[in-house]
Amino acid sequence: MKTITHWIGGKPVEGTSGRFGPVYNPATGAQEKQVAFATVDEVDAAVAAAKDAFESWGSSSLAKRTAILFKYRELLDAHRDEIAELITAEHGKVHSDALGEVARGMEIVELACGISVQLKGELSTQVSTRVDVASIRQPLGVVAGITPFNFPAMVPMWMFPLAVACGNTFVLKPSEKDPSASFRLAELAAEAGLPDGVLNVVQGDKVAVDRILEHPDIEAVSFVGSTPIAKYIQLKAVEHGKRVQALGGAKNHMLVLPDADLDFAADQAINAAYGSAGERCMAVSVVVAVGDTGDELVAKIAERAKNLRIGPGDDPASEMGPLITREHRDKVASYVASAAQQGAEVVVDGTGYTVDGHENGFYLGVSLLDKVPVTADAYRDEIFGPVLCVVRADTYDDAIELINSSRWGNGTAIFTRDGGAARRFQLEVKAGMVGVNVPIPVPVGYHSFGGWKDSLFGDLHIYGNDGIAFYTQGKVITTRWPDPADAGINLGFPSNS
Repeated sequence: MKTITHWIGGKPVEGTSGRFGPVYNPATGAQEKQVAFATVDEVDAAVAAAKDAFESWGSSSLAKRTAILFKYRELLDAHRDEIAELITAEHGKVHSDALGEVARGMEIVELACGISVQLKGELSTQVSTRVDVASIRQPLGVVAGITPFNFPAMVPMWMFPLAVACGNTFVLKPSEKDPSASFRLAELAAEAGLPDGVLNVVQGDKVAVDRILEHPDIEAVSFVGSTPIAKYIQLKAVEHGKRVQALGGAKNHMLVLPDADLDFAADQAINAAYGSAGERCMAVSVVVAVGDTGDELVAKIAERAKNLRIGPGDDPASEMGPLITREHRDKVASYVASAAQQGAEVVVDGTGYTVDGHENGFYLGVSLLDKVPVTADAYRDEIFGPVLCVVRADTYDDAIELINSSRWGNGTAIFTRDGGAARRFQLEVKAGMVGVNVPIPVPVGYHSFGGWKDSLFGDLHIYGNDGIAFYTQGKVITTRWPDPADAGINLGFPSNS
């Protein structure tokens, strides 16, 4: 059985802990690989390699860094199918979805290729007599990222390309459920010319996570995952004096007004709720139907949901693949049963779904729940699976109050033809990312990604300008070069004259 190892100091490093995690093919349910779990010493070795590399990388020229990143982008483009195949094999998402993930990650690599513009700083001359003031940004040192299973290539690329472009060195702890993509990203970075130790990958579990959070040589930690873990990451990292950006969970609402194109809204609800089997923090998990739109909209969504093709991710005919593990599939299915018990109407029940020839795979059909009480677990919890809840609201005001009362504020969307209503919504809704007739409003690479409330812990969002600010620290330099003709001593308080 293949063992996925660590990448430390520019080369593969075998694990020594004797502890391994299973890596399944979700389409078949079979364990095909195992991943070595790092010891504290192995995490320390990765940090030491990163610290040593920072001595030269942190002072390297922007021209050198961007040349490597341009080459890296070329290699990612050449190997995008290969990376997508690794994602499909270990995560389960269909190949086209995996390709999209790689493409969105490459957007941040492209942003990093232009880092020289982002880091050019500011200069004010003659602020006082022969006095100039400059503002510059410098790297932090060794930084780390802890990434989730649902985007094993994209989310790491949201972090390390910008971090290393800014002059930092990086330690990545990917999900143990689908670790191969991150390892391949590190190999390709080395092939592009990234010096040894600038990017390191340690596989593992809580042992590795806690050591990263405690290690005195790590200056900052980025995290994407569930809200409870994001809270833990923030508290423990801050306790040890680190800068933190921790992106948590979500319950994203899609508001549909009576004037919306219901066919278009139904199409987009299907795409946003069931794409990647709902294992997205930006998935639409609640549709809020306003006024008398509910019955017709639910009927249209149900019609489309029943016709979705579910199967192995490497089958071109499949539109949705399996879930990541058997345990997660069973947990998601339990929400459908509990919703019925708690007053929801089960319009489409995807539990018990199987795929011929893949009966042991971690498959779950899509489920559609209507008239879901806001007290139901299916509404209150982040399900992270192919379950879409529909909630009815009499008016726009009722709908906005419902959305804003959610503990999460990651993403949201409104579907309408009314520009005034859309403008009002984007100003009034309490969420970090808003779509107008766009169900999954993930920003492009040069705008930052992040939510509000329990969807974000820390002050700065990920990638874009916030990402650059997170991976750098500001410095202001005040300079005076006296005229050679000047002489004498003046003990008076300096003034701006």
